[in-house]
Amino acid sequence: MTATVTAVTTACVQPDPRVVRLNEGRSALSQLSYEGEAAFGPAMKVARYRMGNGLKILLLIDRGAPVVSYHTWFKVGSRDEKPGKTGLAHLFEHLMFNETKHLAAGEFDRKLEENGAESNAGTWLDWTMYHESLPAPKLALAVQLESDRMANLILRDKQVSSEKEVVANERRYRVDDDVEGSVNELLYQTAFTKHPYHWPTIGWMKDIQDFTTSDCEAFYKTYYAPNNATVVIVGDVVVDDALKLVQDAYGALPPSQIPARDYPKEPTQDAERRATVKKPTATEKVMIGYKAPPLDSLDHAALTVLNEILFGGRSSRIYRSLVKSQEIATDLRGWVGTFADPGLYEMYLTAREAHTAVELEAALAKEVTLMREHGVSPVELEKAKSRLELGFLQGMETASGKAEQIGFYDTVLDDPGAGFARLDQYRTITAADVLRVAQTYLLDQHRTVIVVLPDGTAGSAEEDGDDEEGDDGDAEATAKSLPHGAMPWGGLR
Repeated sequence: MTATVTAVTTACVQPDPRVVRLNEGRSALSQLSYEGEAAFGPAMKVARYRMGNGLKILLLIDRGAPVVSYHTWFKVGSRDEKPGKTGLAHLFEHLMFNETKHLAAGEFDRKLEENGAESNAGTWLDWTMYHESLPAPKLALAVQLESDRMANLILRDKQVSSEKEVVANERRYRVDDDVEGSVNELLYQTAFTKHPYHWPTIGWMKDIQDFTTSDCEAFYKTYYAPNNATVVIVGDVVVDDALKLVQDAYGALPPSQIPARDYPKEPTQDAERRATVKKPTATEKVMIGYKAPPLDSLDHAALTVLNEILFGGRSSRIYRSLVKSQEIATDLRGWVGTFADPGLYEMYLTAREAHTAVELEAALAKEVTLMREHGVSPVELEKAKSRLELGFLQGMETASGKAEQIGFYDTVLDDPGAGFARLDQYRTITAADVLRVAQTYLLDQHRTVIVVLPDGTAGSAEEDGDDEEGDDGDAEATAKSLPHGAMPWGGLR
């Protein structure tokens, strides 16, 4: 396998006295380079730095509250795994909270809790992230803890075996014994034949059980390195102090050799794929995945607007038709996958008791055909764009929300301010754009359909929890609009 060293030494965009001062007397690995600023909305800027060992630092000053959010994003997810070793990225999300050379097991969480901090982690197809939110004066604690576990994690057979069992139980709970989890897994397994989006982030059960400590050590040494990581700091901090803390903590860490990222290209799907399964559910369900463009495509933004029109709340087309008018459905969800590579536009429908998946498909097909043939009205378009803008801006109200947007878009699109660029894209989407993407992507030959039938073991829909009704007795339609607001595999610790 060919490999490339991705440590980067980037020349300063412009002379920066701060960087010159901070670099005095430091080793080459801890030397900072200033890489300019990225616009973050109309008034804020993300300052970009890189250390000699490749560590990227993104810093946004936010004086809104005396807190700081510290995120570490690793450019590794389930698409970087190999057949037979699926789930390693997610397993590490668990392993990283264990013992290091300097901390006993449990000390990481204890130290944060004692200092009023909260922390969590997430793994998905294209990335892994860890984050802490804490009082601004406690920033040094987060820096020290995260740098320690990036370099000094202890991997012994006992810890690995214990976390393997935790993940195996998580898989049983969230996939094997969960209707929606198992159907979502089957959808991707069926829709993708070559690309690693074919397998779930949590991994196949056999792979989880077969991991060795050597597998984990190799993965850790390869991907948990400064040249594969981005540190995001957002909050009420002093820039010089924050940069010095990072230099001191990470400056001795060497870069690793990152394998060339040569992902198999998914062949064009030219015929519908379909599967029917029986599950312990009281009512029939349908999950559909249309092949969708990657996140960096303008078509992705237009398709997200289209999805908002179909599934965005109780005035959406699908809700009004299938729930209010025909009364054949309860739970309705639509979401365009926010992936680095082409993914899926997911639609999930649950039938009311006495109604069938055949009825759901027929009713949905009618709405899709109307969208393809007639497009959308100006009122629908503006309402959808307004809802998407509101959802995005609500996610930016906290330092943690800002850090999450910065880290996600930098990791997936190499642009920390791309969230606002996407907001601008939403504003420019026209009815013609929505019609075009409907006619391009909502085609039967590009979709995969999973039909779920009751296996006879579940009780009523009310007992089974399928009827997710609101206060007025009607189900809710949901369009997931945040960049990674839904994580059907992997997930938070």
